[in-house]
Amino acid sequence: MIIVGLTGSIGMGKTTAAQMFRELGVPVNDADEVVHDLYRGDAVAPVEAAFPGVAKDGVIDRAELSRQLLAQPERLGELERIVHPLVRAREKEFLARHKAAGAPFVLLDIPLLFETNAEKRVDRVVVVSCDPEAQRERVMKRPGMTAEKFAMILARQVPDSDKRARADYVIDTSDSFDVTREQVRGIVAQLRVNSH
Repeated sequence: MIIVGLTGSIGMGKTTAAQMFRELGVPVNDADEVVHDLYRGDAVAPVEAAFPGVAKDGVIDRAELSRQLLAQPERLGELERIVHPLVRAREKEFLARHKAAGAPFVLLDIPLLFETNAEKRVDRVVVVSCDPEAQRERVMKRPGMTAEKFAMILARQVPDSDKRARADYVIDTSDSFDVTREQVRGIVAQLRVNSH
């Protein structure tokens, strides 16, 4: 089974690309979705213990957690040490399940793939990218996004040019959805050939 890592900086269209892989029948493990799920389950108690006041009605309030981290960005590593092992455990379950089912390849959607050295756990890397103007425009439309928050997120991410240079495949989302979909189809076709 070929393990494909999908990544891309904020606002590049990674979620859209992941959905296109899903539509073509590729099993996708979305790290962000896993975190959302953990914030309603296994991560609630340890995160609340480390960041008092972030749990509301048994769920992590992401806005409050974000507020605390903006005030103390140096504590981000602490949060990652709690959450990352839980995310990895879910990822291992996903891989085992699809390997047993005979999937020829799967996609791990990992926003911080290079930042967390996750490229060592995958066989191929797909980077989703677009021009910086389009990226900024998309990100600034998000609810609650500020220039300061965008700058903080970008500062934590490997620059797009580095990601592109380290990728096996690059999907450019600067154009239409149809153009993006064609690129995804092309990658899936190549993976099908390589998985036999």
